[in-house]
Amino acid sequence: MLVNAPQQRLFLALLPPADLQEQVTAIKQQFAEQFASRAALRSPPHITLVPPFEWPTAELTALTGSLEEFAKEQAPVTVELHGFGAFAPRVIYIHVEPSSELQQLQTRAQQHMSLLLRQQATTPPPRPFVPHITVAFRDLRPDQFRAAWPLFQNRPFQGSFLASALTLLVHDGKRWQVFAEFPLSAAKG
Repeated sequence: MLVNAPQQRLFLALLPPADLQEQVTAIKQQFAEQFASRAALRSPPHITLVPPFEWPTAELTALTGSLEEFAKEQAPVTVELHGFGAFAPRVIYIHVEPSSELQQLQTRAQQHMSLLLRQQATTPPPRPFVPHITVAFRDLRPDQFRAAWPLFQNRPFQGSFLASALTLLVHDGKRWQVFAEFPLSAAKG
């Protein structure tokens, strides 16, 4: 799963349960078949909390230990999925209803990782958090986007789940793989 390199490429996310992952993966597969957009199939369905970052391979144990302690202090979060959204002209996603609990978890996770990554002064400032589950991006050409978006713009999609763990994903050189999961075990406030 790890690449044989001094650094690993990782990111922190919330993953839906298996049944929702199957539904989302079927939509990603539709994009691959109908619009030649396969990039989204290189990761499990997820909501990114902390975008990809580099971490020294020799210090992965310290990272996982820190994230385990961090997660113990966080409460599970209810996630509601409703319909589709887009970042034109390349990204189509399943819309995640914003909530204060989800926003607070993302903010705390970003702050925690910013502290851990403090030695990397070149890390760009984080983008505003727009929770979503990507179903097509990067290799979705603008003309394909224009063909696909009308099909998904008003297409219904409903789902909800209790996000009860943070997931650390690692890039194996070809795709993103689950590396570790950290239960969110604080009581809901």
